[in-house]
Amino acid sequence: MAFGMTEESSAYALERIRLLLQADSLPKEGKLPTERALAEMLNVSRRAVRRALEVLEAEGRVWRRQGAGTFVGPGPVESVLSAKNLVAECNFMEVLEVRMRIEPQLAQLAAMRATAPDAARLAEIHARIDASTDADALELWDGTLHRTIAECAGNRLFLAVFELVDRVRQSAAWVHIREEARSDDNLSLYSQQHGEIINAIAKRDPVRAGDAMRRHLMALQDNLIQQTSIGCDEVTEPAVANVGSATEKAARSS
Repeated sequence: MAFGMTEESSAYALERIRLLLQADSLPKEGKLPTERALAEMLNVSRRAVRRALEVLEAEGRVWRRQGAGTFVGPGPVESVLSAKNLVAECNFMEVLEVRMRIEPQLAQLAAMRATAPDAARLAEIHARIDASTDADALELWDGTLHRTIAECAGNRLFLAVFELVDRVRQSAAWVHIREEARSDDNLSLYSQQHGEIINAIAKRDPVRAGDAMRRHLMALQDNLIQQTSIGCDEVTEPAVANVGSATEKAARSS
């Protein structure tokens, strides 16, 4: 009898949560109440709620992240390889090739969709980058700027891909490479390029925003190639030049 009651309460919980997913009363981010809150709301056990959520997750109706909660939708894109494995297996050219192909498009979409408050927030982040006095702060605010542009694009699938790439580039090894490639001259150039991207987004000019982002990533690529080829016997100068030239040509034609 108890077994039957558990099955019945799980089915009831599933039905009621389905109705909740169809309602317009959920928060903007689509986060569901906690299992405890759902159990109290539906007057069922937490076990019944957990089973119902497992079914909905299998259907792609919700996704769960430990410590964060349960959210509506199929969830962020996850690679077959974990980000941890990607950090170990990707080289910096692979990361930049992907960034070259998604971030200019994200900047274009941001120019089409960003609001005036969004543009003001980008300008404030830009000021934070320029005011940073150490590598840690520079990394923090530079990453925040690029992520905010991705969020302003308003495309969740694009954002999920960006997040995966961003998790790879935030590894300690990548941070060290970027630190070594920094100089006063290229920091000044990066600041100017950030300003051009933000200005194009604020003026709702998608073509200029995309071009500005592409130029910024090309400058970053050139500096990283120069830095990683110094003292590297395995990579000759002609080979590095060819890689950079091929990537630049591909980026311009994309």
